[in-house]
Amino acid sequence: MSSARLPGKVLRPAQGRPMLAYLLDRLARGLPDATVVVATSTDASDDPITRFCGDAGITCVRGDLHDVAGRFLTALETTTGDGFVRISGDSPLLDPALIGQALDLFKQTGADLVTNVLERTYPKGMSVEAVRADAFRRAYAEMNTPDAFEHVTAHFYQDPARWRIADFTNGRDLGAVNLSVDTAEDFARLEAILARMERPHWTYGMDAVLELAGIGTAVPA
Repeated sequence: MSSARLPGKVLRPAQGRPMLAYLLDRLARGLPDATVVVATSTDASDDPITRFCGDAGITCVRGDLHDVAGRFLTALETTTGDGFVRISGDSPLLDPALIGQALDLFKQTGADLVTNVLERTYPKGMSVEAVRADAFRRAYAEMNTPDAFEHVTAHFYQDPARWRIADFTNGRDLGAVNLSVDTAEDFARLEAILARMERPHWTYGMDAVLELAGIGTAVPA
């Protein structure tokens, strides 16, 4: 909620609903068996997120505002799985099919980290990382910089030779496209996309969202 560029963005109403609700809808519809945990901070500004999650029946954990990685460690304590998928709350139009793709690769390869951002060919807002729990616990014990604590998986990318990293890429380079929400301009784009939808938003995958954004499936110049 304390975003400097767009304060309160995660619960800001888009077409009458909090932005976070769209992401949670997509996860519930696309991955009905998944355990979803919202990891927010203990800062008072994030109390509304906790209330929202309580009303929605979503598990919410809290931790230090600047130690995002620590919040994921706390979230791990609520589950018994051997890994987790990291999703950013500023990605309301994330395509759950990408999570399924990451999880398939996670199971097939036994990797510590499966990612589609090692080489960014997917739009921002379509980023997915699947992380093995025991590897993350080892990595967290080694973290010692603000950047590592803030960006959760940065420790893996800084020393890729130590970790088993598997990446998947898009068939076309859309890395310059932005579908995440970080500014007022981004939020206006989200509302415009939602306003053009003629069926439930969770039925629109990445390509359909791009078309509504006026981008289509062509490679941007």
